[in-house]
Amino acid sequence: MVVRFWVAMVVAVAGVTAEAAQRFVVNVGQPTKRITIRSAPKDGARSLWPLKPFAHILIRDIDANDKWYQVVLRDGSFGYVKSQDVAKLPHQYEVTLNSQSTATPSRAGRGGTTVASRSGANVAGYALNFIGTKYVWGGNDLQQGIDCSGFVKQLYGKVGTNLPRTAAEQALVGKPITRLENLQAGDRLYFWEDRRNKIGHTGIYLGNGWFVHANSGAKSVSTDYLTDKWRNILVGARR
Repeated sequence: MVVRFWVAMVVAVAGVTAEAAQRFVVNVGQPTKRITIRSAPKDGARSLWPLKPFAHILIRDIDANDKWYQVVLRDGSFGYVKSQDVAKLPHQYEVTLNSQSTATPSRAGRGGTTVASRSGANVAGYALNFIGTKYVWGGNDLQQGIDCSGFVKQLYGKVGTNLPRTAAEQALVGKPITRLENLQAGDRLYFWEDRRNKIGHTGIYLGNGWFVHANSGAKSVSTDYLTDKWRNILVGARR
């Protein structure tokens, strides 16, 4: 079964104070049931934002007793969720928080992190900001609507790599990766499309078998696992 995640990062309501700019490592997490992000690591703390099961959030360990995770919010501030209610996924990313403002209610994942360096892992982590952006054929806007090759092109443009516009053209650029076990976070994946008889889809590898892409089937930017469905049409990877 192909698993899809619909939300990259959650946002808090107005009034949460952002911390100073900082860089640290986070994991990706998924609530296993409907939960609420709270303003402090305790049950009675103020509710900030509800989360549906399997939403996609960025978390880090802060509790010596492993009872709470800190959630990275869009504005650079933090919320808290009970660790027993969240599955921690294995891939990690370095994020840089640089906002000094307070948050306002908004769609998830719009600019709380930046690309910390040109490394593939940081590009992959930055890509998670845009999960939930709607899929638009020919779209080039990371917030308003984008397609698969536009998504990859725009993200790599953020670190100074100018890629061609189409997936078929992009698949000719960069160092080829010929074995699945050699894939690294940030590598570009290219998939065959029988309908057009050419490479017609692309995404960015996240690690541990996961990738992120502007998915026409999900009608949004989402993540998927490299199941047989995807591996059977994976025809190239570039770094």
